[in-house]
Amino acid sequence: MTNSSYTHVLFIDPLEKLSPKKDSSLQLALALKESGRAVYLLFEEDFFFGNHEAPTWRVFDFKGSFEKDSAYLKEFELSDQKSLKIGPHCVFHMRIDPPFDTRYLRYLWMQRALKEKWGLKILNDPEGIAIHNEKMVSYELDSALDTYVGSSVSGFKDYYKDLSSQDDFSGLILKPLDLFQGIGVEKLEASTSIEEAAEVFNKRRQEYGGAVVAQPFMKVVYEGELRSLYFDGKELGTIIKVPPEGEFLANIARGAKYHGVELEPEVRARCEKMSREFSQKGVPWLAFDILGGVIQEANLTCPGLLVEVSQGVGKNLAFELVELMDSYLEKRQG
Repeated sequence: MTNSSYTHVLFIDPLEKLSPKKDSSLQLALALKESGRAVYLLFEEDFFFGNHEAPTWRVFDFKGSFEKDSAYLKEFELSDQKSLKIGPHCVFHMRIDPPFDTRYLRYLWMQRALKEKWGLKILNDPEGIAIHNEKMVSYELDSALDTYVGSSVSGFKDYYKDLSSQDDFSGLILKPLDLFQGIGVEKLEASTSIEEAAEVFNKRRQEYGGAVVAQPFMKVVYEGELRSLYFDGKELGTIIKVPPEGEFLANIARGAKYHGVELEPEVRARCEKMSREFSQKGVPWLAFDILGGVIQEANLTCPGLLVEVSQGVGKNLAFELVELMDSYLEKRQG
């Protein structure tokens, strides 16, 4: 089977939840179509597993176009629906946004069964997503920040006592382990006492239903956080996101400005190594969040900001991504 004869299925959130003009999944879908690939959209109400015969899903065709010389979508709308019997000729793209909750995990279990039973090809692989938490994989690195993850209040107090005794201590960040887009991230000032910090920590572990991440606040975030996109060991592009004045969250949806940048050689080497390792696990598409030269997260559930990184580097990276996917599928088939 040639790469162009695969049928691509993007499993996505409802269109009303997305921002179509700058959505990475829709950008990729449109690039696949304009590159001559068969591609359809699949929504949650039409996704199922069956073991008696290969499932036939209701999928949707679409129409759309890019703005001139831009990665932004000018228009996008659903068109015809059809029945698609899945099999080894199908490439399934897991593009449902986190949180990584029980609902999300059920979908991964179903995808694994579809892969094993019916030969469905999946990007990124459900087993790779299920096993690797986006934050934890970065905390395992030798270059990682001094990080606490857990629900033990006494363990947190010991961590905070050591951290706050350091001369360069400038505050603490608390955040959930499995949310996204800066949801739940909280900053404690350097003047916060151990007991006050422990009280906040205790509330958050109850709110999140378990483990909380604690890290030193890094002032360098005011200068910007990097988002670097990788596929199968190759850097697609990198931008720096600068938070609004007085804010510490470098989230574009919350007003952060961005532009294209070059990675430092040492950081690039770390990203390339990690990307190659994850490709071997069936997870070729990663989006790294990097702060002060340190990888903070390796987004692998639904890597985003493809539109923004494309704009930052001055070319529509979705078309390059299509070609890289072809090469990856060919290697995996071999």
